[in-house]
Amino acid sequence: MIDKKSSSATKPNKKYGGWKAVPFILGNETFERLAVFGLLLNFTVYLITQLHLDQVTATNVINIWFGLTSFGPLLGAFISDALLGRFRTIAFASFASLLGMILVTLTSWLPELHPPSCSDEQLAKSQCVKASNSQMSVVILGLCFLTIGSGGIRSCSIPFGVDQFDQTTEEGKKGMASYFNWYYTTFTLVLLVTQTLVIYIQDSISWKIGFAIPTACMFLSIIMLFVGTRFYVHVKPEGSIFSSVGQVLVSAYNKRKLNLPILHEDKVDGVFYDPPLICASDDAALPLKLPLTNQFRGLNKAALITEGDLNEDKSIVNKWRLASIQQVEEVKCIAKVLPIVFTGIIPLIAVLQQGTFNVIQAMKMDRNLGPKFQVPAGSIGVISYFTIALWLPFYDRILVPRLRKMTNQEGGISLLLRIGIGNVFSILSMVMAGLVEKLRRDSANSHHNPLGIAPISVFYLAPQLVLMGLYEAFGIIGLIEMFNREFPENMRSVGNSLFPFAMGCASYVGVVIVNIVHHVTGTHSHPDWLTNDINAGRVDYYYYIIAGLGVLNLFTFIYVARRYRYKEVQVLDALPQQDMEMGSHKI
Repeated sequence: MIDKKSSSATKPNKKYGGWKAVPFILGNETFERLAVFGLLLNFTVYLITQLHLDQVTATNVINIWFGLTSFGPLLGAFISDALLGRFRTIAFASFASLLGMILVTLTSWLPELHPPSCSDEQLAKSQCVKASNSQMSVVILGLCFLTIGSGGIRSCSIPFGVDQFDQTTEEGKKGMASYFNWYYTTFTLVLLVTQTLVIYIQDSISWKIGFAIPTACMFLSIIMLFVGTRFYVHVKPEGSIFSSVGQVLVSAYNKRKLNLPILHEDKVDGVFYDPPLICASDDAALPLKLPLTNQFRGLNKAALITEGDLNEDKSIVNKWRLASIQQVEEVKCIAKVLPIVFTGIIPLIAVLQQGTFNVIQAMKMDRNLGPKFQVPAGSIGVISYFTIALWLPFYDRILVPRLRKMTNQEGGISLLLRIGIGNVFSILSMVMAGLVEKLRRDSANSHHNPLGIAPISVFYLAPQLVLMGLYEAFGIIGLIEMFNREFPENMRSVGNSLFPFAMGCASYVGVVIVNIVHHVTGTHSHPDWLTNDINAGRVDYYYYIIAGLGVLNLFTFIYVARRYRYKEVQVLDALPQQDMEMGSHKI
């Protein structure tokens, strides 16, 4: 809810970039993702077939890199919000990614940076010369630069796009809701291209060309970013958010024994510290002030004014004993959203199956498409991406406008309802995956194919992948939009970094579940459910475990969602910095 209040000060004449700026931001992000995913989606194969690493080592390299890359945006968000701002963070991160791309690409071009080639028979017998420590150092260094780049770009790209819309207008709110849908649509199209064309070039034509194309895309990404410079709105950094959070927590603890007065709307003067907000400059975006609420009421004590807290000029004596209402409510934003983050981990574990057991299933199914073409097992996930690419434009342009008329919400339905619907699709996807796997396993074991191939089409996997695509269209986009909407402007990069953080957590929790199932389910009479021979295992039971965890998680999510209160803001006429009195406090 937005409540507008007047002020005697002059509002800065702010012009928002809107859809004039968004194409350049989406172009930058699209080419960057095309570059990184084009390089790394098939990188495990490159490590094994070209650098001759064993499967365990190659898997460890990818898992460690993925974990670091997932948590990197938290650091990128801190640097953006506290020091550089979003545009500069994206710019520096883009150059870091380009350097990483060049280094990894060079390992395929220069003979000195990769071991001598060998035949498939030698590779199968582990007779190939492995990459030396110096050669692997170049690869690791390239991945490190890519991690730095991803940390900056992933944390800032969506918030930078959101900055271009005026949240105080209906047009701006509708544009922002549409932006999230189109953002994920372009992301899906990138995955379609990389999982088909780029992987085909790498596997069938040349690794040199297959790596050179993503590197060229990274260069185009940087060009797109700077071409749109004149259209961008820039939200300037305003200091460390984490320091502000610490001040609120320490202040609330120091005043924990004080009694709070009964909170009446608009009656906080003289009781709670509520200095006016100011723009960092005349061209900065209008501040959105957070009103004091009774949620997490104990934190309100941090803003409670006691004797000796203020100087005669109304400035704070000790920032660790008094915080502003704005700071308190910013901490509440984090506290409210964290349960949503944690209830998003289990559904994301289901998403990660597309790159693991779904591929293993596909390898043991009939993948022939006509007499001369065989569907690559690693490309079967494009079905879910096609689902997203087809559904989102329909949802955004046809369904949302009709829902908007019925619900009076700019997104058609609430964010929490959208996430909840997505969680249901995630559960259904795992149930369907278990049913299909039982059908595939029974078929393979009854026909006794020497290679263990089930005589059923790989497209039997389509239903579970379509359901997973619908989860991504509802649940993942809902999470991304919520993390951006429910955080104040100066914390939006931190909010946006929560999704890759949740993905990283899901990856590691998934590893724990796999290891537990692997070690607990095996006996002397039968192998474990996840044994190397998928036809001897019971991967369907593993899918049902994830579905069961998803059901429990859904009830937890409903409990959390029913108690969630969306952020409320007051749009104030901003005071230019030079007009503020000495006692003002900049949030």
